[in-house]
Amino acid sequence: MTTWTPDSSGDPLRSLLRASHHLPAHRLGTVVAEHARELGARDAVVYLADYEQHHLMPVRGDGVPDREPLPVDSSVGGLAFRRVEVTRPPRPDAGDSRLWVPLLDGAERAGVLEVVYDHEPTDSDEELARSFASLVAELTVTRDAYSDVFSRLRRSRPMSVAAEIQWELLPPLTFGSERIVISAALEPSYEIGGDTFDYAVNGSTAELLVLDAVGHGLPAALLATAAVGAYRNGRREGLDLAGMSALMNQVIADQFPASRFATALLARLDLDTGRLTWVNAGHPAPLIVRDIGLLLPHTCPSSRPLGLQDRPAVECHLQLQPGDRVLLYTDGIVEARSPAGEFFGEERLADFVVRAEAAGHPPPEMLRRLMRSVMDHQAGRLQDDASIVVVEWRTGRDDQLIL
Repeated sequence: MTTWTPDSSGDPLRSLLRASHHLPAHRLGTVVAEHARELGARDAVVYLADYEQHHLMPVRGDGVPDREPLPVDSSVGGLAFRRVEVTRPPRPDAGDSRLWVPLLDGAERAGVLEVVYDHEPTDSDEELARSFASLVAELTVTRDAYSDVFSRLRRSRPMSVAAEIQWELLPPLTFGSERIVISAALEPSYEIGGDTFDYAVNGSTAELLVLDAVGHGLPAALLATAAVGAYRNGRREGLDLAGMSALMNQVIADQFPASRFATALLARLDLDTGRLTWVNAGHPAPLIVRDIGLLLPHTCPSSRPLGLQDRPAVECHLQLQPGDRVLLYTDGIVEARSPAGEFFGEERLADFVVRAEAAGHPPPEMLRRLMRSVMDHQAGRLQDDASIVVVEWRTGRDDQLIL
């Protein structure tokens, strides 16, 4: 095992970057703690969010202080994660001081970094810790690509094979730029089967997909995987939305029995003009939240579900206004039923989005809370897979996802 020696430059970022080239995932916690000393810190601990984003799980290692998982909803580290901002709790008398710094991969929340000082950290300390945390976040993502260490750490219970497939298929749950923020969530995290989503932002165009494969478990996950593969192929070949829908329909019809199909909504947003175009394959229509109200798009015909189509899909159009939020979701969201039989519903969904924004919650935190609300509405027993993608066009909320 290699031992740490300070970089002669005295630059903690350069020192950590040099050490990272041959850094295995299981050594990340140790190496981060060692190089944090060049920040003027005594200790540093990396925490990664679990799949449900209920807890922050400490990355252990030699020389790393022993820590327990932190609840996201009731801890100082969880506060930094929820708000996507550096949090500095009051220093106790004769005690050490801490900075809790969000770990962001772009706009995606990976976890938090706890940095411990023997002194009250200065503004300069905080700025350096932000940069250090940015590099640590990138290291967690790159190491996760070829190791199971972090995937094992992030799960609190066994995951089904279907869910394993779906999680590996997903893009980041959050993307942000100066013109668009895309946030997504899906449940149940450890048993998800047929629900999935995908997106890509190419120049001034955002491509979006929400899909619900019929059934549950592994058969639904395999169908969803084939459908997303066809969608990505059509997207990268430059097909229009109707062409992508036709390709997905053909793949499902050719590879699965006639009783197998998927509903889906494929959308394209022009980031320059705000023109939203979509095709609907038997799926819930998009909802638009404008200001504090729910805007239902004009009636637009839906084609049959993918795998059952017998005619080309019809393209639908809507002109967005700056600040609009587009909600693409599966029926497990709005059809979530309370023990008394009450649906969660579209109005409740839109109201939740409006209230969460008024409360200042960043987009990914809003969806984390939304999924908890959907689960609570059903008394903790999800009756169907539930997925949602929220697209915010020129709302200015991208600033909430930058440290």
